[in-house]
Amino acid sequence: MRWLRENLFGSWPSALATLAILWLAWMLVPPLVEWAFVDAVWSAPDSRPCRAAGAGACWALIAEKHRFILFGTYPYEQHWRPGLGILVLLALYVVSAMRRFWRARLALAWLGGLALIGWLMWGGFAGLSYVENERWGGLMLTLLLATFGIAIAFPISIVLALGRRSRLPAVRALAVLWIELVRGVPLISLLFMASVMLPLFLPEGVSIDKLLRALIAMIVFAAAYLAEVVRGGLQAIPHGQEEAADALGLPYWRKTLFVILPQALRVAIPPLVNTFIAFFKDTSLVVIIGLFDLLTSIKVALTEPAWSGFGVEAYLFASLVYFAFCFAMSRYSQNLERELERGKTHVLREN
Repeated sequence: MRWLRENLFGSWPSALATLAILWLAWMLVPPLVEWAFVDAVWSAPDSRPCRAAGAGACWALIAEKHRFILFGTYPYEQHWRPGLGILVLLALYVVSAMRRFWRARLALAWLGGLALIGWLMWGGFAGLSYVENERWGGLMLTLLLATFGIAIAFPISIVLALGRRSRLPAVRALAVLWIELVRGVPLISLLFMASVMLPLFLPEGVSIDKLLRALIAMIVFAAAYLAEVVRGGLQAIPHGQEEAADALGLPYWRKTLFVILPQALRVAIPPLVNTFIAFFKDTSLVVIIGLFDLLTSIKVALTEPAWSGFGVEAYLFASLVYFAFCFAMSRYSQNLERELERGKTHVLREN
């Protein structure tokens, strides 16, 4: 009761807001539960049971098209390969989230896991048939674009942020040119350039498939935005930290890697994760160059006449998938930030 008084009924405005929210929940939640669960059709070979039911949600669309939503146009009989790849990728995410595994062997685990995913997806040897990149799609493509994009763009962004703060005019000018030019154009334009203009600059007979071109454009885009976040973290570090490192006689790179950069990245955790989340959702823009990510696969599934008219269920499922990954990143960043802050406080107390 004390918690209720302090948090929900502490004042007249707070009490009125609480009552209004409870009234809205009473009006909206029961019909939503009835539509989404009680009257819903969960499995059906076609849409006729859904249209006959009328009032409930048609989750049978997801049950019938889940393979296409998850794996795109990947060969049907080979769906176990991208399915296993998704499990390997999720396992790498979970292991990487545990600080006790933050050792050099974790990088080896990532290299081995990504090599395994590449073998599963491409095949072509060791008994697996070859599957070209154009057949990849669905959730697997979204995860691969987000994973490789963030993993490659993040170290590039650190170099750009350091380059923008460099005292060398040429280095600083190149970093500023990259960051400001890329941040001044939308991602769609970069994807168009990578798809249309990049092949024009390649030697005759050399070509890059659509997936790699899209990944290059997204890496260039993400690196520019992450660089400004890292630069903000670097500027938040007191100048005394650099002076102390200089007093110890540390060279520039050791000072940056072991003194300045760890503190800057800790300060920049919230905006970094916010950029990661935005980048994860921006992977849906690859549809403009003909790649079938998660959202595009759902759109294509709805074009089938038998399942037309059930877009609410389809897009609600897509939003739940995006929310699951984005919410996990957000919660992990908050926990990591609190843990690092406790470690910092403990060190200060000992000193």
